[in-house]
Amino acid sequence: MLHYENKIDEKQLNSLALAYMGDAVFETYIRHHLIQNGRVKPHFLHKEATWYVSAKAQSMIIHDLINSGYLTEEELAVVRRGRNAKSGSVPKNTDVQTYRYSTAFEALIGYLFLSERKERIDELIKESIRLVEERKGGAIK
Repeated sequence: MLHYENKIDEKQLNSLALAYMGDAVFETYIRHHLIQNGRVKPHFLHKEATWYVSAKAQSMIIHDLINSGYLTEEELAVVRRGRNAKSGSVPKNTDVQTYRYSTAFEALIGYLFLSERKERIDELIKESIRLVEERKGGAIK
């Protein structure tokens, strides 16, 4: 990463800005995961990546992480902030509830990234991949 003089205070950053960063970070991890596992055809990569990065998948992931007690209190607070953020619009292919939890997941990833907690991001994304692959082939709920 590039070095900047001023460090961003991720605790004060808007939840939607955290989600914006988290979306890019998660997508990068997923693309690396797919290529690392021998999936290299562009159309196939895009199709496969959708299993992991869709609002439905991210909503399912964050629900499972919450319900399993996998997240710390600090992380849960970030998730609540992200879930309650008002974006002004919702994509037409998902409902408001799913979209809000997807945003919460992305906000958490963005928060951890900007906090420079690479080890924790690695743990959460590894668990996220496991959760998606466990359900892959069936409908993600």
